[in-house]
Amino acid sequence: MSESIEKADETSPDTPDAEIIDNSLEDAIALYRKVREGKNKELTEKEIANIEKECEIIRNRQVITKDSQHKPVEITNKDGSIVTGPPTLTRFEKARIMGARALQLSLGAPIFIEIPKNATTSLEIAMEELKQRVIPIVIKRTLPNGDYQNIPIDQFA
Repeated sequence: MSESIEKADETSPDTPDAEIIDNSLEDAIALYRKVREGKNKELTEKEIANIEKECEIIRNRQVITKDSQHKPVEITNKDGSIVTGPPTLTRFEKARIMGARALQLSLGAPIFIEIPKNATTSLEIAMEELKQRVIPIVIKRTLPNGDYQNIPIDQFA
């Protein structure tokens, strides 16, 4: 570990990127070798050859230093089906919708349903509106690469 810290201190800001990547790759391979060897100092010839082979595979891999920029795209389906995520609302989406709607109701927003007799709070009214799917809200589900799908709440099962 201290060797890698010393090597990091030796690199200066004017060192080319390729050299920095090579140094970090060699440090990573050295740490990988230590992990693979473990506490067993006595390894067989076959085990040593296997570790060397794995290190060579790692050394020959293509190093991606810069990812090309992906422009987010809206995912649309002609039939209106849900492509991203489950076909039902997740518990997190439900909580977010009910919380936002309850806040709107407490601030005087119009109610889209007839108020139930047993409803005493704005949260209970929001839950009933969500159950009947009358809230005009669109859920935006985003994939890790930035692509997204806008889904109206009435399309959920």
